[in-house]
Amino acid sequence: MNVAIKKVPLYVIALILLVFTGYPFLYMISTSLKSRTQFFEKPYSLFSSFTLENFKSVFEMGLSRYFFNSILVSVIAVFAVMLIAALASYPLSRMKFKLNRVVFLLFIAGMMLPIHATLIPVFKLSQSMGLYDTVWALLGPYIAFSLPISIFILTQFMQEIPASLEEAAKIDGCNHFGIFWRVILPMLTPALMTVLIYNFIHLWNEFIFALVLISSPENMTLPLGLQDFKGEFSVNIPGLMAALTLASLPILVVYIFSQEKVVKGLAGGAVKE
Repeated sequence: MNVAIKKVPLYVIALILLVFTGYPFLYMISTSLKSRTQFFEKPYSLFSSFTLENFKSVFEMGLSRYFFNSILVSVIAVFAVMLIAALASYPLSRMKFKLNRVVFLLFIAGMMLPIHATLIPVFKLSQSMGLYDTVWALLGPYIAFSLPISIFILTQFMQEIPASLEEAAKIDGCNHFGIFWRVILPMLTPALMTVLIYNFIHLWNEFIFALVLISSPENMTLPLGLQDFKGEFSVNIPGLMAALTLASLPILVVYIFSQEKVVKGLAGGAVKE
């Protein structure tokens, strides 16, 4: 009983945090289901009406195109980051060579580099390569700026994997390539899911590079496209809320199906269990 009573303040704090974080999302969904008239009549009510016209309207105005561009760029960039970061983290964590620490610190230094300082060079480089105003122009900066934190997470996780597993694989005749793919990589699943969800959320919401490198509507990603919806729906608040609701769904789906592995990856629990 005493233990339960001691936990009451924690439950109260958790409930307050739930209200503060959950209410804006519920309000967004509720507003997206209202017509303009219903919104102005009851702007603060939750789920007082139900209409799907707002969702139909935003798709008619090009939301599906922005969705496709964001999914294409985000998925390719995230999986490229996961592969490159895993391959880079393996020698940094499992092999001893002179510049090991230096190379690792150089990657970590990339986390301190402000992306805004690179906008002009990236813009010029995209133009010279003929990639400007294409979705492919986003892949380079997306992958490059996602690698430092990804390598840091995977390197720290790999260092916790027992060396005895690697030694057993060597006895069975595995070389470094075989050890990485058959032993290390399967055990990296929690950390890889952490890298996936962290980078997917960041890239899905990325705006500044898309603003600088994309100009035509057919190549815009979702965050950039939503800026146009804001202008077109300057009065139609429910229409804008419908677009924002749809934009939030992929992140929620990815996190719901990955949250357990994300927690394990952050805690390094898969090795210590």
